[in-house]
Amino acid sequence: MSSHRAVVITVSDRCSAGTAEDRSGPRAASLLQEAGYAVEPVQVVPDGLDIVEQALRAAVDGGARVVLTTGGTGVSPRDQTPEATRAVLDRVLPGISEEIRRVGSRTVPTALLGRGLIGTVGTSVVINAPGSPGGVADTLSVVTPLLGHLLAQLEGADHG
Repeated sequence: MSSHRAVVITVSDRCSAGTAEDRSGPRAASLLQEAGYAVEPVQVVPDGLDIVEQALRAAVDGGARVVLTTGGTGVSPRDQTPEATRAVLDRVLPGISEEIRRVGSRTVPTALLGRGLIGTVGTSVVINAPGSPGGVADTLSVVTPLLGHLLAQLEGADHG
């Protein structure tokens, strides 16, 4: 079991305005808790470059080792989560993002339109997941088995 803290940030204009129910954030939190992470209450922010970047920086600066966003990864004009994430990351891990899109496209062909990133900032991992419970589940099915090793590597552990 991990004692690492995790933060889930739902990026959605409609959820932040209260006109839609956030289903993907709670799903992400539940899956991370099942994997042994100490998950803080889900944050909900509207789409937008600056607000998402600020939320990501606050989570990392606050000591979260895993930060997962859900939403804002598509191609609509307000989908800017990947751009906000890129501004925060030290390193991008493209192979993981590619695998998530591949896994998702088995059941939802439009998963290939997702632009989500995964990468590191300091000793933290930032993960962009699609804004659906299924997209979150696909994302975490790929990422969760890697997280322990990835976090250990960020702390300087050997490849043992």
